[in-house]
Amino acid sequence: MNDSLIQNVSDTALMAAAYRAAESERPGALFRDPLAARLAGERGRKIIANLPKKAFIGGWTVVIRTRVIDEQIRAALADGVDTILNLGAGLDTRPYRMKLPASLRWIEVDQPQVIELKEQIIGDEKPHCRLERIKLDLSDAVARRAVLEHATAGSVKVLVLTEAVIPYLPEAAVASLATDLRANAAIRYWLTDYFSPEAYQYRRRTKMDQAMRNAPFQFEPNDYFGFFAGLGWQPREVRYLAEEADGLNRPPAFPVTVKVLMRVMGLFLSRERRAAMKRHTGSVLFVPSERG
Repeated sequence: MNDSLIQNVSDTALMAAAYRAAESERPGALFRDPLAARLAGERGRKIIANLPKKAFIGGWTVVIRTRVIDEQIRAALADGVDTILNLGAGLDTRPYRMKLPASLRWIEVDQPQVIELKEQIIGDEKPHCRLERIKLDLSDAVARRAVLEHATAGSVKVLVLTEAVIPYLPEAAVASLATDLRANAAIRYWLTDYFSPEAYQYRRRTKMDQAMRNAPFQFEPNDYFGFFAGLGWQPREVRYLAEEADGLNRPPAFPVTVKVLMRVMGLFLSRERRAAMKRHTGSVLFVPSERG
């Protein structure tokens, strides 16, 4: 295994695109992403091929999360969202593969090298909405606030998407971002990832954290929902990936020995404990809490 293939957080965008490309080729795929294979390229395919075998669940997570967020975006659009601001957009292709209102503003923000790679590969493909891209290092708080002002100008209801972004940021950076988003009245929804302490332990146990040592998870609060509550955000909807996967008939492909062990353990666990085991990762739709 060559765990040096992932050199930085931007490389995780190639990894995610490769997983989306693999899903798109499956019979009965949960979504189709015609651009994913081009965006992932040979490097993306090599990255996922060189991850630890025990880290297979990472691909499952990307696939289920993609499907869930697609559905959450559709629900937000039905609720009147007129602008989507995708911070740390990576190689996401939703403006091209989803049926979206032509009037929708979709703004992608990411590092210059990621935006330039994406534009080079996608070329003249036409998005289904009004798409704009902005080159920005999200750690630049002053420039980030200017982007927020630009994105919300003239918008009535904005959804901010930070898919696979928050875990890679230090806690102070997440707090700063949450504060900036909360300060803008037009931002009505914030869609982001949830990881439980057990999910972090799993990454360490499977050596996924070693394979991604150049792009480590940094945001690991003791109380995830309490952290965001203190910054003015409350969950409107939490969709746990394992529960969603049950409904989609797409459970993680654990080895047989692990499946047997889990079944045996399930015989001795309470219903509440079994339910909790399916709530280690998810997609959270936050809304601003009432001002005190």
